Amino acid sequence: MAGDLVMTVVDKGGKPVPNAVVTVYPSAGLPGGAISFPWGSTMVQQDIAFNPHVLIVPVGATVRFPNKDKVRHHIYSFSKPARFEIKLFGKDETRSYRFTTAGAVALGCNIHDMMSGFIKVVDTPFAAKSDASGALRISGLPAGSARVVVWQPMMRAKYNEITLNLNFGRTGATQQRVPIEMRGGA
Repeated sequence: MAGDLVMTVVDKGGKPVPNAVVTVYPSAGLPGGAISFPWGSTMVQQDIAFNPHVLIVPVGATVRFPNKDKVRHHIYSFSKPARFEIKLFGKDETRSYRFTTAGAVALGCNIHDMMSGFIKVVDTPFAAKSDASGALRISGLPAGSARVVVWQPMMRAKYNEITLNLNFGRTGATQQRVPIEMRGGA
């Protein structure tokens, strides 16, 4: 028996916030075994942008970076969980990097300053990202209390995240609307 978290993330004005990553850490502990997600671990460079803009992967995942642009890219990160460079590579070439530490990884391109992307490396199987309407669902949560972390790259908060304490029933959905303060006034 397990419950679900149904969450909507909004800004202080009530507008939906996409690309918020929510992770849940039940007090009862995490299930054993490898963590995997249905969306895979690929971040494409296309139209001089990272797609998806925010990607969730488990600790230990190898992320593929295929280049679908007609120009070359040079990916880098100075983030504490993963400092790396993937030097110039061109159209239809793919490079990879293995992420071994949980945390938020900001990506850029040394050639195209406007390119930014984020990889949220997680150590829980209970994770999801809000869609364009700010909504997300995490299923299969054990009953009881849990620490719920909401992270968004433009959130105005320490480490771009806030922590909630929620209780989940043995069945059914726990509904939660979470207002967050965004950088840039929203």
